[in-house]
Amino acid sequence: MAQSGSELRRTLGVGDAVVIGLGSMVGAGIFAALGPAARASGSGLLLGLAVAAVVAYCNAMSSARLAALYPASGGTYVYGRERLGAFWGYLAGWSFIVGKTASCAAMALTVGAYVWPGQAHAVAVGAVVALTAVNYGGMHKSARLTRVIVSVVLAVLASVVVVCLGSDASDAGRLDVGVSGGAGGVLQAAGLLFFAFAGYARIATLGEEVRDPARTIPRAIPMALGVALVVYAAVAVAVLSVLGPEGLGRASAPLADAVRTAGVPGLVPVVRVGAAVAALGSLLALILGVSRTTLAMARDGHLPGALAEVHPRFQVPHRAELAVGAVVAALAATVDVRGAIGFSSFGVLAYYAVANASAWTLSSAPAARLVPVVGLVGCVTLAFALPALSVVVGAAVLGVGVAAYGVRGWRRTT
Repeated sequence: MAQSGSELRRTLGVGDAVVIGLGSMVGAGIFAALGPAARASGSGLLLGLAVAAVVAYCNAMSSARLAALYPASGGTYVYGRERLGAFWGYLAGWSFIVGKTASCAAMALTVGAYVWPGQAHAVAVGAVVALTAVNYGGMHKSARLTRVIVSVVLAVLASVVVVCLGSDASDAGRLDVGVSGGAGGVLQAAGLLFFAFAGYARIATLGEEVRDPARTIPRAIPMALGVALVVYAAVAVAVLSVLGPEGLGRASAPLADAVRTAGVPGLVPVVRVGAAVAALGSLLALILGVSRTTLAMARDGHLPGALAEVHPRFQVPHRAELAVGAVVAALAATVDVRGAIGFSSFGVLAYYAVANASAWTLSSAPAARLVPVVGLVGCVTLAFALPALSVVVGAAVLGVGVAAYGVRGWRRTT
């Protein structure tokens, strides 16, 4: 039996798990990802959204099957280790921690850009410190705050959809004006939009804190993904109908531009607040996920053992959370990491590729292997459809992780 000092408390039910997944998926991505996707494929972004949703669904089903079997913190790090071997688990964990740490800093800077553009870095650091403190206080506090954030963001997005579709500026003809960039453009749009669906992994990485994980996780992941897909599709259709593919591709703040074009400029500040709140929700969920994967890797000796300690009162991996918070705060204070989002997407897709490969080993039945195969092929395809620089940097960072693993193994044998 594990020592009480290393066990996390199971406090999350289906509702809390769904909310945490939504808090990560329905986040800042919806306020920013539509513009780049439109530039890549025009109105084909709707097709790209569908492709991203299919890949995300396959990943979700693979993750749900694995999380029910291995309900421990760490997500695909644990699944890869148990099903494929220590190296593949390590590679998944490395991809997740490095990629998502960059995403944390980007979300923090997004908060700063919307709240106080002139002091974006200072606000970003403040946001990281505040949310790290919330996470330190225990999962119940994090789940409650995430519930409030999700409610606010969904209300803002619903307002955008109603205003846009109900305005005279809305024209359904703008939804069907051709696909620019061909199949490659659609796949690149799918790769960009996939990033917005990745939050359901947070449910799996919190597996050790979920009640009755064999029942809760397989229910919570598809529910969260389904709600996110409906929300994204509604917002994409509404914004496209007002701005059109070209206008959406040029927009730096697509949802704010859409409500302004729809004739309701008074809603713009509300959208800005919604974007900041959404980024906070994403940041909260990201810090949770990265700290739990850090905990799992520290338990196995891939990271310093001190990071595996669980707080005796709050039952959270407090040292891992403080370490993650410190690194993210340093990045947010000194670097603009928004350009690294493509690299982060590469890492996330590598992470899910390992999840699908792990799920493939669960059964030899062709029907049971169909979903993992589609998910694996989809992840690899979308990863290499990303901009070339993102692919090169992402592959290089993964290479650094592989080298570190090799050096560690060599030292153990000498």
